[in-house]
Amino acid sequence: MPYVKIEVTREGVTREQKQKLIAGVTDLITEVLDKDPKLTHVVIQEIELDDWGYAGEQVSVLREKGITANKQ
Repeated sequence: MPYVKIEVTREGVTREQKQKLIAGVTDLITEVLDKDPKLTHVVIQEIELDDWGYAGEQVSVLREKGITANKQ
């Protein structure tokens, strides 16, 4: 029974985007590991910007500086 946890910052990920993530990860696990998709669990956890940090700063501070993870 595969279990996949995806953590993202809470920045407006839509229901539709979450569904695509769940479906895509399930498909990948099925294809690569030959696992039954009915037994594959995917959990998406959203983390507050103040509770996530990298490069020594909170993501909320990085966002204020205009630093994002979006493709340019």
